[in-house]
Amino acid sequence: MAAQTPPRAEVTVDLGAVRHNVALLAARAGDAETMAVVKADGYGHGAVEVARAALEAGATWLGSCSAAEAAALRAAGIDAPILAWLDVPGAEVPPDVDLAVSSVEQLRGLSGRRIHLKIDTGLCRNGCPHELWPDLVKAAAASDNEVYAVWSHLACADEPGHPSVDSQAKRFADAYQVALDAGLTPKRHLANSAATLDRPDLRFDMVRVGIAMYGLNPLPTKEDLRPAMTFRSSVALTKRIDAGKSVSYGQSWTAERPTTLALVPVGYADGVPRLLSGRFDVLLGGIRRPVRGRVCMDQILVDCGDDEVRVGDEVVLFGPGDRGEPTAREWADTLGTIDYEIVTGMYRPRLVRRYVG
Repeated sequence: MAAQTPPRAEVTVDLGAVRHNVALLAARAGDAETMAVVKADGYGHGAVEVARAALEAGATWLGSCSAAEAAALRAAGIDAPILAWLDVPGAEVPPDVDLAVSSVEQLRGLSGRRIHLKIDTGLCRNGCPHELWPDLVKAAAASDNEVYAVWSHLACADEPGHPSVDSQAKRFADAYQVALDAGLTPKRHLANSAATLDRPDLRFDMVRVGIAMYGLNPLPTKEDLRPAMTFRSSVALTKRIDAGKSVSYGQSWTAERPTTLALVPVGYADGVPRLLSGRFDVLLGGIRRPVRGRVCMDQILVDCGDDEVRVGDEVVLFGPGDRGEPTAREWADTLGTIDYEIVTGMYRPRLVRRYVG
């Protein structure tokens, strides 16, 4: 059998890890249904493949953002209930996909649809403002649409004990009562990943799990979540340089001793942020090694000292951390951002995506 060609730039997604995480979250949700959020191409993991794994593991709903995302799931033959919650006016959403409605204006363009009315409880993003909510509920009750649910989104659920969570829960309860008083009998969903894990009182009829499904923990507490994504490349070239030689654009790093450099053919066009220049390691030959100089569009340089490194050797840029490799959270902490941004940044044309598990 021919030897496998080493990857230039590859994301490996462990669907077994996704199933594990969804099963854990669905169990934590108790009697509430579980919506697996697969927007942004499954947070960079592949929406269709992740959706199927999530449904196998106990999810009963799927969450998308845009009409196109929902349509892609339907085109792949997935028939589970889907909620699409944000797009531009006039976007064509498949007729069997639920829609979120945050204003009377949005409602006017709908007929015969199943809808989820969204109340802004304090995130001040999407959702109907409190003072306009009675008008929206009244209009929805008078329309020929089915009001399936009332929902909202928490701003600080990833900070256990933050006072805004209770404040938002109170506003949500008040908004739900308005819907009941108007003769509606909708379901409720409020909890995201963090609230699913930390606030059993907010699980209601359904929870919406996103980042935790992919194994990235939104809470400061330890949870048995397994990161599903590994970002790999391989050595394309090695070279020996003398002390005093400087590396990459701007010559921002100079070797203090003779060393071997491994050229790895990934860069910021492949999802390696340029702001990581001089601030991160990779796993090469079972050892964490520093990346020297600036991250280029297509390549980085790894300092291997006097160790023997060969062309084709695997390079792990981030993964679950089981082998000592960096993690997406480590990258995020270094950059002052969140791991959501790191993994969704892996949705790029030059990256090959491979599934295991």
